[in-house]
Amino acid sequence: MDYIPRLKKKYNEEVISNLRSNYKSVMQVPRLVKICLNQGVNAITDKKQLESAQQEMTIITGQKAVLTKSKKDISNFKLRKGMPVGVMVTLRGNNMYEFLDRLITSTLPRVRDFNGISTKGFDGRGNYTLGIKEQIAFPEISIDKINKVTGMDITFVTDTNSDEESLLLLTKLGLPFKKNDQEEKKREDEIKLKKEEKEKAAAEAKSKESENLVSETKETEDESDIEDEKIDTSNNLDDATQKDENISKD
Repeated sequence: MDYIPRLKKKYNEEVISNLRSNYKSVMQVPRLVKICLNQGVNAITDKKQLESAQQEMTIITGQKAVLTKSKKDISNFKLRKGMPVGVMVTLRGNNMYEFLDRLITSTLPRVRDFNGISTKGFDGRGNYTLGIKEQIAFPEISIDKINKVTGMDITFVTDTNSDEESLLLLTKLGLPFKKNDQEEKKREDEIKLKKEEKEKAAAEAKSKESENLVSETKETEDESDIEDEKIDTSNNLDDATQKDENISKD
């Protein structure tokens, strides 16, 4: 019996049956065509980084990564036509489903502060692009062996031109989209507002403490001036008394 990836089996047995009611024919049910991974590399200053990126991409996908080359000269970047500028891999068939399974179950939960992926990555033609900021999120990459932390783009290509249909398909396959980006934005705004209020209260408390310190210092100075005035008055009285006594003797 031929090996069938878990997600491919899920698509054939569950996803198609769940989406079948929305279409006249089973052939109209959207499907995932390919997954493209690409990573830009500044190979002009560090050529070893290109080799490292190619090796890491190969380990992550289990498929040989190919170099992408520039299509034109760009003098500002010291770039010549045909120079390598990145690496890419295109996954299809069983490799595609295996990678997607690992991405959902192992990689995304390892992303720092992960709370779901945004629904804003659709291009209007049914394709979705996801950005990974750190390649160390993939369990295949050892943090001790990397030279530089880099990111990559992962594009999911479907055979439909509708973003809504593509979103439904990817959700059924298991991609953890955020339930509501507006609610998430509202929550982030609330957190930001509370942080600003806390900083403002801390600044006001610090300012008030500074004012109290200045006031105490001023009061101390005023008390010192009063004491000095008393001493001066006392000295003046003593001088006047001494003068009267001298006059009296004369």
